[in-house]
Amino acid sequence: MTLQDGQPGAIVRIDSVGDSKLKNRLMTMGLIPGTRVEVLRAAPLGDPIAIRLRSYNLALRRDDAAQINVSVIN
Repeated sequence: MTLQDGQPGAIVRIDSVGDSKLKNRLMTMGLIPGTRVEVLRAAPLGDPIAIRLRSYNLALRRDDAAQINVSVIN
C-alpha cells in the first residue's frame, strides 16, 4: 500500500521511500522508514493530500505520495 491510498483518519507507518527526484527532500522532512503518519484529508479534487507527522502537517502531491510505501497501524 502507498501513502496515496491512505484514507482520511488512517494512521500508517512508513516502510520505504521509492526512488524519485524528491527522495532526499522527503526524507529530510522526516518521511523516513518507521515514522508514524496520520492521513488528515485530501483537497476537493483529490490533490494534494494533507498528512501529520512528528509535530507538523505537510501537504504532498499524490504523485509523490505514491512513492511512499506504508503499512496500516492497528
